[in-house]
Amino acid sequence: METTPAPSNVDPNRTLLLVDDDDILRERLARALAKRGYAVTTAPSVAAGITAARSNPPRYAVCDLRLADGNGLDVIAAIRDINPDARVVMLTGYGNIATAVAAVKAGAVDYMAKPADADDIDAALQASGDTKPEPPDRPMSADRVRWEHINRIYELCERNVSETARRLNMHRRTLQRILAKHSPR
Repeated sequence: METTPAPSNVDPNRTLLLVDDDDILRERLARALAKRGYAVTTAPSVAAGITAARSNPPRYAVCDLRLADGNGLDVIAAIRDINPDARVVMLTGYGNIATAVAAVKAGAVDYMAKPADADDIDAALQASGDTKPEPPDRPMSADRVRWEHINRIYELCERNVSETARRLNMHRRTLQRILAKHSPR
């Protein structure tokens, strides 16, 4: 559990717990949210997230759905037990309707696909009551979403092209061409 240094203009009521097992994403997002005035505490797992929530109940939280040691829904449930007024945003690289419904039932105010922009997360956290935040000004293109998904599966398959192609039901050569290109905008 780490606390990201925040600017001097941070409101102590803007405590935020960020739970994600992707170290790079967690640290970048923590810095970006700290610049937006949040006092950010990070955790890499369900267990660390629940411990952090109990030791310092957050007003806001951003939580990944799939974590190495379990499900982010458990963290949301713990946060809601500790602070029923907490505003929680669920992030996931595996978006589908069933998990979105489960996240909202658990108490999340919004559900976003990774990689999510810090401005979009901030807007979701600051939306008042049950109002929905405005749609993003610059949403990811369909090509970018596809590229992100393919690369995520590639990493989960330990960078094995043949296994990734099998899981994506894609020809191996096609996958190699996609992986060789730079990310689309």
